[in-house]
Amino acid sequence: MPRLRTLSDPDHLPALRQEYIHARPALGLGDLDPPPRILLLYGSLRERSYSRLATEEAARLLQLFGCETRIFDPFDLPLPDQIEGDDHPAVHELREHSLWSEAQVWCSPERHGQITGIMKSQIDHLPPAYKGLRPTQGRALAVMQVCAGSQSFNTINTLRVLGRWMRMFTIPNQSSIAKAYEEFDDAGRMRPSSYYDRIVDVMEELVRFTVLLRPHAAQLVDRYSERKDKDLPVKTHVDKAGLAAD
Repeated sequence: MPRLRTLSDPDHLPALRQEYIHARPALGLGDLDPPPRILLLYGSLRERSYSRLATEEAARLLQLFGCETRIFDPFDLPLPDQIEGDDHPAVHELREHSLWSEAQVWCSPERHGQITGIMKSQIDHLPPAYKGLRPTQGRALAVMQVCAGSQSFNTINTLRVLGRWMRMFTIPNQSSIAKAYEEFDDAGRMRPSSYYDRIVDVMEELVRFTVLLRPHAAQLVDRYSERKDKDLPVKTHVDKAGLAAD
């Protein structure tokens, strides 16, 4: 998978107080096997991208909580509709990762009061329905943003709107990091702070919602309108048992 980022030092969590951590935050809420599958997207191509660094911190936490993670690198993703039929390896790979996922994390910088074009392009390449499959529907979603100045919520509010449009279950908690350039050290690791603690909270909650939703995934995206369009009548328990109804 050439567009997946390799996570450096996945077990090194210098800002985390381990004595306050539930190693399995979703324990008792559902089946933890196989590990929850989480796709993480970020919205900047800068060499020192704070949205990517925050995303990597989130991925380390998710791995600590027993999840399998993938971080997609959008370095060569074309603009939507730039290529006929979106027939590009980066688009195909992004969709494959989305189909693989049970939940996602979206993290974007705030630019001109909104999400970046890089972030929006990734979401635009994930149609609600694709070749009879659903790359996003029924999945849990966590939203995060990084700010160049004071704390803002414009970006995460937009990501929530997009998550709802993509028929995802956006969790209640969220993360917004003010003056992100002050929150990471020279090695790109996040310093201990209330902003880091909030990311821990958000990832714990995402794992819980993912495990809660996973046994009901098919039922949650079963819709009357689609059954009607495909001429798929609902079979009653009598029909399924092969019994004749009087």
